Amino acid sequence: MTLATPPTAVDKFSTEYESFVVENSSSPDWLKAVRQQAWSTFSELGLPTKRRGTELWKYTNLQPLADADFAYGVTGSVSLDQMKVVGPWDDAFDTVVVVDGEFSVELSNLHGSTGLDAGSLAEAIAAGTGSVESQLASLAGREKYAFTALSTAFVDDGAYVRIADGTQLEQPVHVVFVTSDAAENRASYPRLLVDAGAGSSVVLIETYVNLAESAQFAAPVVEMFAGDGSSVRHYRVQMENESSFHFGTTRVAQMGNTDFTSTSFAVGASIARNDIHTLLDAPGANCTLHGLYMTNGEQQQDQEISTTHAKPGCSSGQFYKGILSGKSHAVFSGKVVVERDAQKSDATQKDLNLLLSRGAEIDAKPSLEIYADDVTAAHGATAGHVDRDTLFYLQSRGVDEEAAKAILIRGFAEEMLNEFKPPALHEFVEKITDERIPILLAESDTIGTA
Repeated sequence: MTLATPPTAVDKFSTEYESFVVENSSSPDWLKAVRQQAWSTFSELGLPTKRRGTELWKYTNLQPLADADFAYGVTGSVSLDQMKVVGPWDDAFDTVVVVDGEFSVELSNLHGSTGLDAGSLAEAIAAGTGSVESQLASLAGREKYAFTALSTAFVDDGAYVRIADGTQLEQPVHVVFVTSDAAENRASYPRLLVDAGAGSSVVLIETYVNLAESAQFAAPVVEMFAGDGSSVRHYRVQMENESSFHFGTTRVAQMGNTDFTSTSFAVGASIARNDIHTLLDAPGANCTLHGLYMTNGEQQQDQEISTTHAKPGCSSGQFYKGILSGKSHAVFSGKVVVERDAQKSDATQKDLNLLLSRGAEIDAKPSLEIYADDVTAAHGATAGHVDRDTLFYLQSRGVDEEAAKAILIRGFAEEMLNEFKPPALHEFVEKITDERIPILLAESDTIGTA
């Protein structure tokens, strides 16, 4: 179904796209074809501003995005000192830094680890590295999604990570997408392609930080390929500024006996979406998707989480937590599809939300589509606030009211925070959470009210 949208929602990007095509006329023919197909898809769809009859966007008002204007190709400078302050950083990590959509060799910190090929996506495309031509836009191009298509139409540079067969990386690979400080409202299309070879093992950290105070629009696309017997431990941190828009797409293809575990942490942006789909495409594939999101003011955070069991003997788990205050809004849409031949599948879903304010709202929609008959599956979602008895329990033990409220919020988040194992990353998400709690409390009015 075509998503109806005002013509300007497409037109506002068309001039930049035409200039982009001219500037990249020397690109390989296959890449030109990928971009053109993606632009045709976006031109057909437009931005999904009409919510009625549009299941993916029925709870999200995109009119503020459609009304805004963004420049493309505006770049700025970022210092290493800034990088170490605004996001998680460890000199031991193999770090790939992408600034305003372009790989930065100056800021990246790569140690030449054996079996790791990491760096610029543009350079990998130009060199014909590995399976770039067959992999790029192959997962994220299967469905007709407006933001995925728009991002692919502008695909150019970004980050490329390839782990050779049998390689067990000792240190995490950290990919940082940073928006530099600038007065202009800008659009960027970060890209990450990950190829984990058979029998390989990697810890991958994906971070989005924003140094600008103006409204920014980011539509990142991540594609990951997990070869037979590989293990990928993935972390995603999203911290755009609160005037910006962030619509991320992650697509993962898992082969036999793979283990993919992802934990996300999201606190920024005016409107943000984490859209991740994992395809369990061979027996023995296991997938775990977890996350923590926090909203305040009038922010909105969407979690569009889906897994397809395409082959037998696979397992998946989805578990997300949200903390909402003010007049903020969150959406959890969890979906598991078990296809006809995927017997002996095991799938679970859970979404828990702590509502700190009467004006906060959560739309939760866990769902299962099961076409096989030998399946174990369960799903559920809850939303509530901290009751009077729970608050009184802490106060009766000498904890003052404000400290007790903070302890309860922190305790709700702790389970997810503990999943961030690399010390520098764990310290960072804990720090951001502790800084966020007073903001959440300042807008709360339900803690201990019933």
